[in-house]
Amino acid sequence: MHERSHGSFASLRLRAVLLLATASGLLLGGLTADASSQRMTPVVKAFQGAKDSVVNIRGEKTVEPGDTTADPSEVGRRVNGMGTGIVIDERGYVITNHHVVNGVAQIKVILADKRQCAARLIARDRETDLAIIKIDLEEKLPVIRIGKSSDLMTGEPVIAVGNAYGYEHTVTRGIISALHRAVQVSDAQFYGDLIQTDASINPGNSGGPLLNIDGDMIGINVAVRAGAQGIGFAIPIDKAMAVASELLAERQLKKTRHGFALKQKSSDDEEKGLVVSAVEDKSPADEAGLKAGDTITRLGDFDLARPLDLQRALMDRQPGDKLEVAVQRGDKKLTLDLTLVAADSLLAASDRSSWEVLGMELEVIPANIFLRKFKKQHSTPYRGGLEVTSVRPESPAAEQGIRRGDVLVGMHVWETVSIENVNYILKRPDLGRSGPVRFYILRGNETLYGDFSLSMRDKGSRR
Repeated sequence: MHERSHGSFASLRLRAVLLLATASGLLLGGLTADASSQRMTPVVKAFQGAKDSVVNIRGEKTVEPGDTTADPSEVGRRVNGMGTGIVIDERGYVITNHHVVNGVAQIKVILADKRQCAARLIARDRETDLAIIKIDLEEKLPVIRIGKSSDLMTGEPVIAVGNAYGYEHTVTRGIISALHRAVQVSDAQFYGDLIQTDASINPGNSGGPLLNIDGDMIGINVAVRAGAQGIGFAIPIDKAMAVASELLAERQLKKTRHGFALKQKSSDDEEKGLVVSAVEDKSPADEAGLKAGDTITRLGDFDLARPLDLQRALMDRQPGDKLEVAVQRGDKKLTLDLTLVAADSLLAASDRSSWEVLGMELEVIPANIFLRKFKKQHSTPYRGGLEVTSVRPESPAAEQGIRRGDVLVGMHVWETVSIENVNYILKRPDLGRSGPVRFYILRGNETLYGDFSLSMRDKGSRR
């Protein structure tokens, strides 16, 4: 009896231990599961979403004076440079800092999967310290998710990714310490509007993404302050993408023309698309039926949310290519067909007067490019201009000292924003009756003027 009772008690105790062990196992299992979910933090998710779009850039370069990422003793010497880049188009277009690739003869890119490949420089802008390079691969590359910098808040968390000191895909985190910082990095480099962060940004991080906690790229890491800790800077993504769009537009305009200009909607407008601000007469856009005020929501294979999307849709396109254009015109949705033409075909059709009468070929400068290069830099009152791409020897333009690269911004009392403006001026019957016709050009930082004589109409010669 006693033994049976003891046995029963032992059995009960054993079962209690087993139940406790089982419960402990469930509890521990629950804690393990909870711990795993807690480990998958927003920072981890942000990095995982961006890492495959981040590349490392290497190459031998000559250290220039003012390079804050190099030892001062290395100025003038060839060193192994390093930096970071971000894939902004699946065909291999990568944005980085100008100083990362400047002076690099052979640009080597290391992808997230450790593959190495060569890249070529596509476009660059020293003033904003941005450049675009191209990797040529058969497969499509993952594109980073681009956010916006217009709504950034001081104190919000951010994550920096880059090739810090050569350690690939280094991740650091911090907060936005301040916005709209003006930073003079060197005698040759000034940044007018930067994001300041305490996320560690070291040599090699340049050109890498600054992410918000949702994993959207809101800046491009660019500079560190020598001797300071916890102070790094990044170019706001809105500005960086605008510059990237302009750089690609300049390249594309040398190959094809479409004949329309677009502007981005206000940040308060929830409708997608870009608004057509102007359409050139007798251009492909005009023939397709586009009108100023239309909203283009899609061009070819690309939805349009920012100007960069337009350039992505046009990249690698050739004269004669036809693109389907999705348009919102008031309450109507339209589908138009746009056929690209060669860059010089519009010139041949519309620029004959300026060549024959004045002796210079003129090319329209898109309004956003003119604004960045001239209006903001030099506070010029002009709204736009025409770049001189060629000057005929012994022509009125040549006699007045006009050079290739000058920008014609006015004649007499009229602005010269478009080719049509020049044609209108030259066809006026009263032109030159009161004497020589004054013209105005921009050359570098200067605004110059001169006078075409009354006999200019008789000096033109046909090509």
